[in-house]
Amino acid sequence: MSPATGKRIAGPHVTLSLRVQPRASRNAVVGWTGNILNIRLMALPVEGAANAACLAFLADLLDLPQAQLEILQGERSRNKVIRITGLSQVEVHARFSRKQV
Repeated sequence: MSPATGKRIAGPHVTLSLRVQPRASRNAVVGWTGNILNIRLMALPVEGAANAACLAFLADLLDLPQAQLEILQGERSRNKVIRITGLSQVEVHARFSRKQV
């Protein structure tokens, strides 16, 4: 069971550290800085719009439903930790590599 949400976690999962730049001209992956994925989002950081855009963008990149992504830390910060359920670390990196990230 997840201590953050109280939800039961099914299958493999991985956490991903992000650095998000809101108000960008387009949604894009900038690249990796160590273990942190840097992304740019067009959404404004108001009323959860950037968080929703972040999850939608990652779900599209990873070919997953948004329900398999969850913000664990950083809902009000540019630095976020996302849990991806249903994939292993190797699968996540393989999917990013396939998208040439």
